[in-house]
Amino acid sequence: MANFSKSTVPQFSVDVYQNEYLPEGGREVNAIVTVTATGGGTIGSAVAAPHLFAPGQGPSAAVVVMVDCSGSMDYPPAKMRGAREATAAAIDTLRDGTHFAVVGGTHVAKEVYPGGGRLAVADATTRDQAKQALRRLNAGGGTAIGTWLRLAERLLSSADVSIRHGILLTDGRNEHEKPEELRSALDDCAGRYTCDARGVGTDWEVKEVTAIASALLGTADIVADPAALSADFTQMMETAMGKEVADVALRLWTPVGTTIKFVKQVAPTVEDLTGRRTEAGPRAGDYPTGSWGDESRDYHVCVEVPVADLGREMLAARVSLVVPQPDGSVQNLGAQGLVRAVWTDDMVASTSINPQVAHYTGQAELARAIQQGLDLRKAGDFDGATARLGRAVQLASASGNADTAKLLAKVVDVVDEATGTVRLKARVADADEMTLETRSTKTVRVKK
Repeated sequence: MANFSKSTVPQFSVDVYQNEYLPEGGREVNAIVTVTATGGGTIGSAVAAPHLFAPGQGPSAAVVVMVDCSGSMDYPPAKMRGAREATAAAIDTLRDGTHFAVVGGTHVAKEVYPGGGRLAVADATTRDQAKQALRRLNAGGGTAIGTWLRLAERLLSSADVSIRHGILLTDGRNEHEKPEELRSALDDCAGRYTCDARGVGTDWEVKEVTAIASALLGTADIVADPAALSADFTQMMETAMGKEVADVALRLWTPVGTTIKFVKQVAPTVEDLTGRRTEAGPRAGDYPTGSWGDESRDYHVCVEVPVADLGREMLAARVSLVVPQPDGSVQNLGAQGLVRAVWTDDMVASTSINPQVAHYTGQAELARAIQQGLDLRKAGDFDGATARLGRAVQLASASGNADTAKLLAKVVDVVDEATGTVRLKARVADADEMTLETRSTKTVRVKK
C-alpha cells in the first residue's frame, strides 16, 4: 500500500459536468466526473531514462511478466521469438530498484527468473541475468491462465512496495482449466495488483483477455503481428513505470433517500464499476480505479434522488478520492466534486442534456453496439449484426471517434455513415474482427 513523500505525489483534481436542473417529479441526475492527476515528481524522467533514475526516487514498484509458453507459441516460431524479445525489451525499460520476475505459463506456472519464490531488484546485473534466462523459454504444454495469475500474485505480494503490476501475454484459449477457475483466480487477485493483458496472433479468445484486464483494472489489446510485441511491451512497461499512486478509489457519499444507479469509467475506455463498490461508512461507497500516473480519466455517475418541490435544491452526491491503508484507515487525496439537483419549471433548463453526459452516453452505446453486432455475426444473425454495426458506424461518426470508425470499416462496407446504413463484408480477416472487438471500449474524449 502506498506511503508517499510529498515530492513525488501527483496533485489530484475533480471536475463535475452536469445539467443539475430537473423537471417537476424528476429523479435521475447524471454527471460526468473528470479526475486529473498532474505534477507527479517522477513520470517524465522515469519514462525517458529509466536507468538514470536512482533507486528510491520513484515510487517503489514490483512487476511480474507472464509469458505464454504453451505448445501453440511455436506455430509459427516467430511468436515465441517475439515474446522473448518483447520481454527482454520490457526488462530493459524497468527503472533501477524495481522488483521484478518473469513467469512462464503453460498448464502450470513456472518461475523463469529469478526463481525461489522471490523477486529480483532491477539493476544492470539482474537485467542481464533475466535476459539470459529468457533464452531458455521453450514452447510446450497447455494453457491455464489462472495458475499464472495466482503465481504472479504470490510473487508481487512478497514485496513491500507501493505499485504492483502484471503484464500477461497469451496466444491461445484457456483450455486447461474451467472458466470458473479463471474467474476465481481473477476474484482472488482483484485489488492485489493491476494487470495489462495482450493477445498475440489470432487464436486466442477476446472475451478472456478483456475479462482479465477488466477484473485487474489494466488494459487489453491485440498484437496480431509478433514483430510488434517489443514496441508494445516497451510502451506498457513505460506506462507502468510512470504510475505513482496505487489503489485510488472514487468515494461517493449520497444523502438519505438517494440511490446510486451506476458508476462507469467512460474515458479512456468504458468500464462498469457499479458492481465493485465496497461500503465505506454510512451512505458512502468506494469504487476502485487502480493505479495513477500523470493522466486524466472520466467517470459517468448516475444517481436517483427523492422527488422534491419546485425551487428546491439538494446535494445529490459528493465525490472524493481516497487511498485505503493497510490499517483500515484511508488517505484522502484532497480533491472533491459536488453533484447537485435543482427542481425547476423552466422546460428549456430541465430538458437540455449536458454535452459531456450526451457524448459519453453515446460512447458507451457505441461499445455495446459493436459487441452485440459481432456476437450476432458469429451466431449467424446477419440482419441483427448489420443493424447493430450500422448503429455503431453512426455513433462513431457523430462523436468523432475516428479510430473506431476505421476499425468498423474493415468489418462492414459503409453506405451512409450519417444514417448508419452498412453492408456486412463477405470476408473479414480474423485480426480485423478481433481488433474491433478488443478495442470496442476505447472512447474519445468530448471536445472542450
